[in-house]
Amino acid sequence: MSKKLAGNGRWESSRMMLPEHREALLERRNAPTEIKRAEVPTKEELEMIRDSVLLPIMLTMVEKNGKELQLSTNTLRKLYLAATQILMNRLHAELARLRRELRERQIKVFEDDREDSDLHFRYICRGYEDKFSVIRDVARATISVKLGQHIQAIVGEMQK
Repeated sequence: MSKKLAGNGRWESSRMMLPEHREALLERRNAPTEIKRAEVPTKEELEMIRDSVLLPIMLTMVEKNGKELQLSTNTLRKLYLAATQILMNRLHAELARLRRELRERQIKVFEDDREDSDLHFRYICRGYEDKFSVIRDVARATISVKLGQHIQAIVGEMQK
């Protein structure tokens, strides 16, 4: 390049750059080098993610059983329906609390489509993205334990 063209800034590069792009590049160079690291979820957060997936399944199961009870001719049908409704209210409240907590912690859970019998999901936790699967037998066992805990809590409240 000749001496006349060296200092005017127009011919300093072989590429053309818009003034907006140049400003953005300079801002990026002058910005602090603080890089935000993606945070891996804690054990508690992973359990919250798992529960956020299993609670809707639990609600569906309890609702289905409630509909079957409505068609039943059992003499204690009204008692069972009332208990079912209390259980559904507790599950709804827990699911709402859990979703609010996940939102506050910047965690999103998405269902992943697969052809096999397991449940597949992916989640994004403050920039960290991963996938997980729940085997149906493990899901059944976990749901059974959680339903047992809720039923035990309801019975404990009734005994007071």
